[in-house]
Amino acid sequence: MQFFNFHTHQFTNQSTILELVNQYPEEFDASIPFYSIGIHPWYIKEDRTDEDLRIIEEKLQTENCLAIGECGLDKRIEIPLDQQVLVFEKQLALAEKYKKPVVIHCVAAFQEVIAIKKKMKISVPMIIHGFSKNNHLATQLIAAGFYLSFGKYLLKNPDLKTVFQNTPNDRFFLETDTIEESIEQVYDLASEYKNITIKELQELISSNYRNVFEK
Repeated sequence: MQFFNFHTHQFTNQSTILELVNQYPEEFDASIPFYSIGIHPWYIKEDRTDEDLRIIEEKLQTENCLAIGECGLDKRIEIPLDQQVLVFEKQLALAEKYKKPVVIHCVAAFQEVIAIKKKMKISVPMIIHGFSKNNHLATQLIAAGFYLSFGKYLLKNPDLKTVFQNTPNDRFFLETDTIEESIEQVYDLASEYKNITIKELQELISSNYRNVFEK
């Protein structure tokens, strides 16, 4: 693995990249070698939640399933927050049961996510994907035990430079999510911001990968 793409919706099947491809229970593609699987808050459907959770639990018991998610909370959608919390907590319970990391989608609900982690005493790694917020929130999340993953907003928002620079080297990942830019482009900018070589960055992320996914 030269590059690790922590979160992507596009499987490119390149030998130099380990891609953690986002999958949904109702659209599962068995041909994808490594993936995360979860119920995204946007796609919660009450009449199929139990079936989705059953599929997720089945997949979590396989080696190819590296994580659960993306799952989480989003205050900018119409699905009631209490319903989102219920589905999120059920997925966190599965993450604990099968000792899998969690890929988190969070919009305007960071304090709730922090509180749920604490309440449920979650011990597995929890990673906020697509982080785009300020230094204060980043520091708060890291102090609460979260990892941060950067990608789209790192490329598009120069204000995120100092947030990324201040993120400890053992607490971040890089991703492409849904953007057209490659993971190599994200690595290029990240290495520039951290003032290290691509090789040093690759070693850092490989170390973080081992700490999160191989324990």
